[in-house]
Amino acid sequence: MVQSLSCYRIFYTVAKTKNISKAAKELYISQPAISKSIQKLEDNLGCELFRRSSRGVLLTEEGALLYTHVSAAFETLALGEDKLKNSLELGMGHLKIGVSSTLCRYILLPYLKEFTKHYPHINISIACQSSNETLRLLEENKIDVGLIGKPSGLKTTDFFRLAEIEDIFVATKTYLDNLKKRGMESDSILSNSTLMLLDKNNMTRQYIDDYLQEHQIAVRDSIEISSMDLLIEFAKINLGVACVIREFVKQELADGTFVEIPPGFPMHKREVGFAYKKTLKPSKSLELFIHFYHTYKPEG
Repeated sequence: MVQSLSCYRIFYTVAKTKNISKAAKELYISQPAISKSIQKLEDNLGCELFRRSSRGVLLTEEGALLYTHVSAAFETLALGEDKLKNSLELGMGHLKIGVSSTLCRYILLPYLKEFTKHYPHINISIACQSSNETLRLLEENKIDVGLIGKPSGLKTTDFFRLAEIEDIFVATKTYLDNLKKRGMESDSILSNSTLMLLDKNNMTRQYIDDYLQEHQIAVRDSIEISSMDLLIEFAKINLGVACVIREFVKQELADGTFVEIPPGFPMHKREVGFAYKKTLKPSKSLELFIHFYHTYKPEG
């Protein structure tokens, strides 16, 4: 753009009011300053933009052509200002969250339900994938915040602990009875059953693999499944022993649908929580969400 925005604002106001005096009052500048600005614009564009008369000014053919585009630009700017003002007044914004499908259902949903009550005008996008993938998206600035299992290294990431989760092995009584009929001992169930685990990209699976290797528990048969919900459902139809998170099968343990299988060695609890990249200044929406999850206490 050859001319400054102020020159075009003066041109736009004069053309709209058709009077230099009225334009001067609207812009809070002197009439000579307006005349000088218009003259400069005409000189630089190489054409006459206004014809002067005793009643004011009228656009020339060239001026009318320019005004068509300049007026559209200033009206777009005005619309943008109005939308921004409305956005600030309503607390509008956009928040991108990364989370695994398991943590989304069992932990994130209560937070989102309450957060949207307080901030209904913030649009929320949810990307469901493993915690490892969520960490990658955070590092690449493709999401604002992630709900993840706490990783070992957090140099550039702020992590806020929400809860502890505990991995356990479960099966139905029917499945365990069938193992006994085949002569399986209770202390070798994991080695002699069909063990159902999350896929290898999952942080939970990596923790379980390390646990099995550390305690030299050999797995004969295994099934990889992409979601915790399917693990639970497959275990219910007697397909094998499922490695699940205790907090997500409380009802099944309480009503006898599942029997917990002691692994023989203690399994340490893991932390889950919200994480965001602390090296970047958070957006207004993220600031509101950070404040929210630091103060909100879900029921139960």
